[in-house]
Amino acid sequence: MNDNPLPSQPPSIFARGVLYVVIQALLLALLFFGPTSVSGTRIWTGPLSYWLVWLGWSLLMVGLVCSVVAALQLGNNLTPLPAPKIGAKLVRSGLYRFVRHPIYFGVIIISFAWFLITQGTLTLGYACLIFLFFDIKSRKEEHWLITAFPEYTQYQQRVSKLLPLIY
Repeated sequence: MNDNPLPSQPPSIFARGVLYVVIQALLLALLFFGPTSVSGTRIWTGPLSYWLVWLGWSLLMVGLVCSVVAALQLGNNLTPLPAPKIGAKLVRSGLYRFVRHPIYFGVIIISFAWFLITQGTLTLGYACLIFLFFDIKSRKEEHWLITAFPEYTQYQQRVSKLLPLIY
């Protein structure tokens, strides 16, 4: 865990990625408050639908716990913006041993869990958009992390980006 070599003057919030935060908020609002399907019906019916809703709520709780624990493990390094704070430390312990972006992982799990709960085709599309968005956002964030922490490149080679052991 090295000190962050970013300049002593903080760049503007726009230079630190506030647009990513705005887009993320809009996508999550669409996921939770937007229409779930074009027809207004669920994909599945009967007992399967019941079990998928139950699985969805279970996964939603797992994703929520994962995101909260990851945020707590960041401690003072936590920022809503994707650019690291001045003076931040690189965290590679806890959930960060298994995935480089465990908060994003948790939100992705929550997004697909919400699809299982609502069982709407549009909700599945929103969840896929959120995954794609986090992939794009994490690329920019990792550019900043490599700049701030030269050892981040080695960390990238050892640890999955968004999905533990997969991607």
